[in-house]
Amino acid sequence: MKNVYFISDLHLGAKYLVPPLDYERRVVRFLDSIKDKAEKLYLLGDILDYWFEYKTVVPRGYVRFFGALASLADSGVEITWIVGNHDIWLFDYLKNEIGMNVVDGEVITELSGKTFYLAHGDALGSLKRGFKFIRAVFRNHFCQRLYSIIPPNWTIPFAHAWSSHSRENGFKYVVKNAEKDKFVQFACQYNATHSKKIDYFLFGHRHVVLDYHPVSMPDVTVAILGDWISHFTYGIFDGNNFEIRKFEE
Repeated sequence: MKNVYFISDLHLGAKYLVPPLDYERRVVRFLDSIKDKAEKLYLLGDILDYWFEYKTVVPRGYVRFFGALASLADSGVEITWIVGNHDIWLFDYLKNEIGMNVVDGEVITELSGKTFYLAHGDALGSLKRGFKFIRAVFRNHFCQRLYSIIPPNWTIPFAHAWSSHSRENGFKYVVKNAEKDKFVQFACQYNATHSKKIDYFLFGHRHVVLDYHPVSMPDVTVAILGDWISHFTYGIFDGNNFEIRKFEE
């Protein structure tokens, strides 16, 4: 088989990525580099810093990125986009235009006899009450319809300002003890309570790089893919082994 690639947390379009086109071009160079090597590509959320699809218009930007994804899809690469907490409002535009799968939630799939659990990760573990409330509102179809009435010239600048403020003032994730990390504990609990065991748990969301084998499950991998703000990392599975690599230009 060809390789399977995993990438997350590009946050394309974020105002704190300066200059923004340099980040987009770097991602495009990565996508171009895997075109002849990839069988599948999984995008594990927060690929765009903000996105909302209206019925008749779409936000401007991301032309090079979307073109690179379309080129991959047209060449036969199967693309699955798992939405995160920033690109939650992906509906049917990219699915229809590019031909990708769009999933709101986790993906459990088998690759070369190994079972993968893929998720962005924002819904795992103990969540703050405010975040749970906002997450529920954002996924509410009625609230989405109300939001679509507001002119994009108001909503888009507001969304980007909110994102930048959250990043500047939000908690910076650090994995101090991998064995007690909430993603690792989730993986251990999942395999302990499900008959179908997972070989690889892959997540995004937290902007750190982790490739860990829990003490209780030494043959299982729990990985956090990093980001494309400072790490420029991605996951690759060649049919036998999984590893996290840094994209070197």
